[in-house]
Amino acid sequence: MLSVIQPAQADFSQKLDVQTRVDERSGREVRYQYRVRHYSQWAFDKQWSLNGFIVTGDDFASSHNTFDSAINDKVYIRRVYARHQGSYGKTEVGFIPTYKGRVSSTGLSKDGWIAGVRHVRELGFDNQLEVVVGQLNNFDPAHALDAPDDIDYIEIEYSARMSQRNSYEISLERMTEANFVRTEVRHRLRSDLTLFAELVQRLDEYKVKTVLGVDGTFTLLGTELEYFSYYSYVGEGFGARAELTEDFLGFGHGFSAELSADIQDTQFGWFIRYDGVDDQSRVLAGLSWSL
Repeated sequence: MLSVIQPAQADFSQKLDVQTRVDERSGREVRYQYRVRHYSQWAFDKQWSLNGFIVTGDDFASSHNTFDSAINDKVYIRRVYARHQGSYGKTEVGFIPTYKGRVSSTGLSKDGWIAGVRHVRELGFDNQLEVVVGQLNNFDPAHALDAPDDIDYIEIEYSARMSQRNSYEISLERMTEANFVRTEVRHRLRSDLTLFAELVQRLDEYKVKTVLGVDGTFTLLGTELEYFSYYSYVGEGFGARAELTEDFLGFGHGFSAELSADIQDTQFGWFIRYDGVDDQSRVLAGLSWSL
């Protein structure tokens, strides 16, 4: 017989991330921005939890507000979902997170949401199958928690580790009224250096998105720095799947690079990033704080 879980038995935990940055983009005045992310969790036992996510920003692909811009001073609950974690994998139901790794910089915004269900099944040593079904076409965070009225997002992804150095993912996706096939390959060249490549093919328009990149860490003057950089190409007509990336800059040939580090003995960190797409460019630099 199933036992009833009492809310009073839940262990509550939370995390707060704050970031401020300067955004200098070609053809636009310099903007000074901030972002606040709040993560919360009520853990009822080792398997069941209820999770929430609140963040600033007024768009699916943007979670930053601009100082001195009252019309953009927004904060919304973007996700609320239940999670069950077990030996089989995990299941999430509700307004769930998008899920990608480092290449999330070129995939759906990691501060976005999907109204639906995710099931991850562990199939054996370092390989798993993930299925996501739900609704994505609501891009306004003010209505992120509206009940879904249609199923327009389906993702089936298989991921596996071929060796200690090599892994890959392959997925079939239905989103933003289009069908895609996605493949990602990662090769760990050294313990502190990983190469990755991603290819996404839009099937109905025969448009592609290609990403080739590197990420890793190195130590300078006793400080560990993290970096990543990648070349990308996103064809015109690829659609909203490209535009729903974090801080989307534009279609065409692009290059991005970021360097970041924690400030020793503090809860602060810093970062600097450059993005260029054809004739557009952007420099981002700022500080982050985590509690």
